[in-house]
Amino acid sequence: MSIIKVQDVKKDFIMGKMKVEILKGVSLDIEERDFTAVVGESGSGKSTLLNILGGLMPLTSGSVEICGQKLNGLSEDKLAKFRKENLGFVFQAYNLMPQLTALENVEMPLLFSGTSKKERRERALEILNKVGLSDRVAHRPSELSGGQQQRVSIARALVNNPKVVLADEPTGNLDSKNSSEIMEILKELNEVNKITFVVVTHSESVFTYAKDIIKIKDGLID
Repeated sequence: MSIIKVQDVKKDFIMGKMKVEILKGVSLDIEERDFTAVVGESGSGKSTLLNILGGLMPLTSGSVEICGQKLNGLSEDKLAKFRKENLGFVFQAYNLMPQLTALENVEMPLLFSGTSKKERRERALEILNKVGLSDRVAHRPSELSGGQQQRVSIARALVNNPKVVLADEPTGNLDSKNSSEIMEILKELNEVNKITFVVVTHSESVFTYAKDIIKIKDGLID
């Protein structure tokens, strides 16, 4: 069953007096529990597509449906609620709060969902243990390696029990050893926890972990 349905999505940007077409009519279906890699050269539109799937960027035309919910036309409040209940995000730059510990960073998404302090702490510790950071929970990002910071980012993406995780170049800032370790974690989460992953990447080593590969070239599915 398709958990993501994209129909003829177009995205334009206005730059000065020019209209720049980034996505030119993308249609795709992603099955529940799939692990899909979206690949393409820089500027092909793959990160734009991921941002549209996450409700982080409005589309120009077309439609996007995730978990049975059409994102078109939702207000910012409803989009935020949808993201909180259904989506997790992993970014190349980690996007961790530097003044917070690993544990506090992972707890952050739960602060806005009415979860008690005790449950926030228990869930964050459980997820950090799952990504192999049970001995680093009190460390701040500056005290962690790049690979460890990305593990914290993954834990933060998982703490709300999302149905879909969207990852934008999750190994882009990592060496080959750490990249392999991160991808093994994502693969296990996909297979064991049945989470659907959509991973934007230009790394050929990431392709081997994907069940499906979608190639984008010049704003179109290639």
